[in-house]
Amino acid sequence: MTDRIVDNPFFARIWKTLSTSEPPALRRLRAENLAGLSGRVLEIGAGTGTNFAFYPSTVTQVTAVEPERHLVEVARSAATQAPVPVTVSSDTAETFSSADPFDAVVCSLVLCSIEEPDTVLRQLFSLLRPGGELRYLEHVAGNGWRARMQRVADATVWPRLFGNCHTHRHTEQAIVDSGFQVAENRRELAMPAWVPLPVTEFAIGRALRPA
Repeated sequence: MTDRIVDNPFFARIWKTLSTSEPPALRRLRAENLAGLSGRVLEIGAGTGTNFAFYPSTVTQVTAVEPERHLVEVARSAATQAPVPVTVSSDTAETFSSADPFDAVVCSLVLCSIEEPDTVLRQLFSLLRPGGELRYLEHVAGNGWRARMQRVADATVWPRLFGNCHTHRHTEQAIVDSGFQVAENRRELAMPAWVPLPVTEFAIGRALRPA
């Protein structure tokens, strides 16, 4: 495993603040996304380690990947307080490899910021054991006026301010196109529908690598 550090201090400062003041609805979705997991889990884009507190005791080991050099140290600190064993790697999703397959992969608010999500999803597919599952919680492309706002945000300052985040991505379709079979999926608003932000609608779901 070869570490490739990402240095984005401006975004890191923003994310450290945002991750400590998430809306209760989003924290509820995080907990739901991890419920029922067991065995060895790979988490991509751990950020400040916000998910760690929500892993159930049936998880035996979490390998968390976070390449941003300012966030990885925060994540490693959070790992010491986690209810399950967590190891934090500063590798990237694109280059992470493992000799042993995982029982589950977790993606939370990360596929929006990866340069080539299709490539990474295929990589994650290969890292799962047959029958293993992908748990995802991602903000996704909306419709109507929100879709128009997302396209404008993505074409202007949003990716520059928020660590390459792209708000208008059809992540659910990308998951299917990568070979996963979606077992559960729904969309939910983490903030009221009238809030004029491009990242209020989330997709939460469970997809399987066919056995």
